[in-house]
Amino acid sequence: MDPRLDAFEVEANALAAAVARGDGPARASVERWLGRPPASGPAALPDVRAALAAAYGVSGWNRLEQACAVCAAIRADDIQRLAELLAENPRLLHENARGTAQCNWGPPLSYAANLGRDQVLEWLLDRGAPDLAHAFDRACLQGRIETARLLHARGARPRRGAVMGPAETQDGAGMEYLLSIGAEIADADGDPWAPVALVLETYCRDATGRGQCLECFARHGIALPDSPTMDFFRRRWDRLFERLRADPELGTRRFSHREIWPPSIGCHADPSLALHGTPLAGATLLHLAVDFDEIGFLRDWLDAGVDPDARAAMDSDGFGGHTALFGTVVSQARSTGSTNGDRAAALLLEHGADPGVRASLRKRIRFHVDETEHVYREVTAAQWGRAFHGRQWVDWAAVERIERAGG
Repeated sequence: MDPRLDAFEVEANALAAAVARGDGPARASVERWLGRPPASGPAALPDVRAALAAAYGVSGWNRLEQACAVCAAIRADDIQRLAELLAENPRLLHENARGTAQCNWGPPLSYAANLGRDQVLEWLLDRGAPDLAHAFDRACLQGRIETARLLHARGARPRRGAVMGPAETQDGAGMEYLLSIGAEIADADGDPWAPVALVLETYCRDATGRGQCLECFARHGIALPDSPTMDFFRRRWDRLFERLRADPELGTRRFSHREIWPPSIGCHADPSLALHGTPLAGATLLHLAVDFDEIGFLRDWLDAGVDPDARAAMDSDGFGGHTALFGTVVSQARSTGSTNGDRAAALLLEHGADPGVRASLRKRIRFHVDETEHVYREVTAAQWGRAFHGRQWVDWAAVERIERAGG
């Protein structure tokens, strides 16, 4: 959460009104967080506020108000207001800015580092803010390089495992900066492959940044596999087209999970831990281009004559055999805000993709409210999207486009 008091007040007032009129689910929700039944009628509001604060992991409504005020002051570069808040409660300098211990954005100094609020950050440092190392890690994770430089000048040094931040966010600038000042390519336990695997297996926040991180690793001595899939992740398009000219069958070649995410560089054998949308085990580079939001490569790969209906491998249970069109409607990129699924569907259809292809698929979404495996039998790409259990993974514009094309 990014705490904004007006939003919390609207939520509390609506919930209090529901409790006051005797709404059963609303009362049960408040009781669950409050630990006792709430008061009735107009007196319900203080109880609702206390319950709502607890639901967000904050110790009380007053602390939630303080958190909102601190975060708002930092966002606005309002040092005077921040000074007033710290004078009223000096502990705020040490406590999580958002008011909850569960949030990794940290105390005010780290919160300012996340946002690149350097004037606020300098002011907090001069007042003894204790979280210099964490603030430095957060600045690197967020790609706030000038902020990281400032913190480095004030004494921050990269800790072992610092590269895991920009690896998770696929931030090439943050990775390059950390390595330039001597950060070790390793996690906190010293595993040199952990950051490589994280760049590859985390969901695609930034395809360009992912490629930049991998290039940083290669320049600093990490031996990456010489393979078409690694060329894809490194965005070495010229190299891939050289491979295609030498071997035209590369366009329809299927790659196993181990070839896409090699265990030799730290990747997991469990396919569900490599975060993606439509299943990619046994898929082609065309499938990868769709799920990882590489629209430019997708267009050029299709223009080179690659079969738009190249099918993924089918496993021994009869699952698979889907085309790249399936990935346009269910992708990890869509869950993070991308709207390129519809563009990808349009490109595939323009190049002759068949919207009526059917396949059986099964999918387990990790780190999701529902982690159970779901099975979809003999569905078209559009039906796959309509039925898919992770609604935020679905590009509805792509679904509708495929349906209009006859799928």
